[in-house]
Amino acid sequence: MRTCEEPRPPNGQSPIALAAGQSEYGFAEKVVEGMFIVVNSITIKIHSKAFHASFELWQLQGYSVNPNWQQSDLRLTRITDPQRGEVLTFKELTWQTLRIEADATDNGDQDPVTTPLRLITNQGRIQISLKRRTKDCNVMASKLMFLLDDLLWVLTDSQLKAMMKYAESLSEAMEKSAQQRKSLAPESVQVSESRFGCCTQQSWSQPFGVSPNASSIGQYFDKHDMKESSYHLLISRLDLHICDDSHTRESGTLKHGMLGGAMQLTFRRMAFDYYPFHRAGDACKHWVRYSEAMETRGQWAKKLVSEFQSKMEKL
Repeated sequence: MRTCEEPRPPNGQSPIALAAGQSEYGFAEKVVEGMFIVVNSITIKIHSKAFHASFELWQLQGYSVNPNWQQSDLRLTRITDPQRGEVLTFKELTWQTLRIEADATDNGDQDPVTTPLRLITNQGRIQISLKRRTKDCNVMASKLMFLLDDLLWVLTDSQLKAMMKYAESLSEAMEKSAQQRKSLAPESVQVSESRFGCCTQQSWSQPFGVSPNASSIGQYFDKHDMKESSYHLLISRLDLHICDDSHTRESGTLKHGMLGGAMQLTFRRMAFDYYPFHRAGDACKHWVRYSEAMETRGQWAKKLVSEFQSKMEKL
């Protein structure tokens, strides 16, 4: 894989649907989604302007699950709402060992001497939720949860600095991609916001004479629906060791005459939640770790947005 200086155009319709001679979510999509994938070893190499990285996975498994993240009948691994014209699907990826390695590229942008960044983890899994339109299979929203158990990570200060540079380089490409998605799909975002703004709009939009079965499907769909795209990282326990390697040697002796120090940090149930398309002032009740303390933040954000809008109107 290679990061692009400028985002590529959207992929368009699902290649699975096009190969099957269909444009809607149908039999071909269901067959592919129902596959159980087992890969003994897989290597992914990523090239960027600032760094190159590799991901190595052993004993990778991918399969469909129900909304409770349990393997079950394939018919229970997707929720289709004909009234909305949308379908929810749920996947899970698991592995035995993951090895990540990243190093700076030789283009002059990085320091001449860098220390490769390495991380080896044991068992982990990724839970993926997708919401697509049935008429063209386009993804409207997604939710990705990266779950890790106990993790031991030893870092030097030079590796920590390099990791910040790698993240900065990668965030530029992600930001450009996010801006492209926002500019190309403003109408779909507005539709989803009006649809999920309040439950009364959904009930008013339903035609008269809807069967109880259709109503129950809508309620079940609402329960597991993704209001907006989000990414999550959850680590049960992280032991982080940061060591100082800034001392240099001259003629076989230490320049400063002393060794560097070290720091150990332990985090339990550490979580990161990222909502890239959330607009300031919008409701946060659908967030994974929503609490009443966010109400104050919501009022504060709405006040700032209203002040900004009033200033822009004057200009």
